[in-house]
Amino acid sequence: MEDNRDDIDFATVPVHRLFRKMFLPTLLGMISMVILNITDGAFVGHGVGSDALAAVNIAAPIFMITSGIGMMFGIGGSVVASIHLSHGNVKAARINITQSLAGAVSVGIVLGSLMVIFQKETCVLFGSNEALVPMASHYLRWIAAFQPLSIIGSVGLFAVRLDGSPKVAMWANVGASAMNIFLDWLLIFPMHKGLEGAAIATSVSFAIAGLCVLLYLLRFSKVIRLYRLKLSWKSLSLSWRNLKYQMKLGSSALLGEIAISCVLIIGNYRFIKFLGEDGVAAFSVGCYCLPIIFMLGNAIVQSVQPIISYGYGAGHVTRLRQALRLAVMTAICGGLLSMAILYFGASVITDLFIPRSSQAWQICRDGLPYFSIGSIAVCINLVIVGYFQSVERPFAATLVTLLRGIVIMLPAFILLPMLLGTPGLWLALPITELTTLMLIGIFWRRTCNKLNNFTSNK
Repeated sequence: MEDNRDDIDFATVPVHRLFRKMFLPTLLGMISMVILNITDGAFVGHGVGSDALAAVNIAAPIFMITSGIGMMFGIGGSVVASIHLSHGNVKAARINITQSLAGAVSVGIVLGSLMVIFQKETCVLFGSNEALVPMASHYLRWIAAFQPLSIIGSVGLFAVRLDGSPKVAMWANVGASAMNIFLDWLLIFPMHKGLEGAAIATSVSFAIAGLCVLLYLLRFSKVIRLYRLKLSWKSLSLSWRNLKYQMKLGSSALLGEIAISCVLIIGNYRFIKFLGEDGVAAFSVGCYCLPIIFMLGNAIVQSVQPIISYGYGAGHVTRLRQALRLAVMTAICGGLLSMAILYFGASVITDLFIPRSSQAWQICRDGLPYFSIGSIAVCINLVIVGYFQSVERPFAATLVTLLRGIVIMLPAFILLPMLLGTPGLWLALPITELTTLMLIGIFWRRTCNKLNNFTSNK
């Protein structure tokens, strides 16, 4: 562990160097998740079949919800802890990180239990028809059962990066991805466990990653280590107060993941209505690609968040602006690259998931270029939301998230297919993200002026 520690001082290291030290390991960790995402889909599509891909897509919102819970508590706890560190209050930072982990695990236990008990109802809620319920249920039960440990990894990685060890966070992601890929191959092909094998591989891998992160925070961390919480009524009341504020700061992250879940759920309903089960299988490939774009945006946000929050807490407005500028430029470059890969590599990407003999192949091949159009807007919107979270502006972050997650997306998914046919199904998300970015541009100057005045007066 010691070799993976970086000399990171959020107060004095130049912002561009600090961002590079945080971003490169985070990006590499996210790239490993991208490779996992693609490989997992390829194993399921070719090893089990296109119906299995559709079943995974039915259960996919579980991943989004789990990730959203982890990000809500992780971002909220990390922002508060960053500000405490900027004031030299290490004990308060440790307490808040510990509270965020405890709160996230508690929520994960409750939700995981409910999904295990109500498997069929959950699958139907997420857009499954009767034919896909059995496969989706087998997949869902394993994912839901291991939710608490997965959430520990999600929340803990924010604390690890704040502790100045982004390489440790990177290796946690890389290790989980490598193990997942190996177990996917082992359980699907030699052991013939089918879709259930894929679920077991994913669950076990991320549970082990969560335990490794927990071990780091208990034994190897430099500053951000877990703190023994008191169980008196007064202490529990204070913990609940802190958790409410953390959830308020990070709520837009949860809403963002719920927004992706809404895309998946509404998309499942609309694709199955217009194109049947082949349509859902084709859409599932787009849904494997969508989290990849979100992972890139989240890598930028998670890298820049402690820099911005620390600068905000210390009143370093210039460093804060430099960090935001770097994040936006990185988002533009990453979005352009993602768009080019999806647009020009549509056939290759489709081949990875679906055999050419399937009708779903042509639907997917024709749809991915439309889907790619929103890549730049997705990345920039994520950065803007992350910025508002980092400077304790939860209302602005939530407003942007609601625009792109519900207010614009629902009408887009309903109206565009009626107006444009099948291309309208694929264009619903890009139109939503581009419209949100335009609205942000219109109101950005006024919002920034208010924020700068607020920051300057801290």
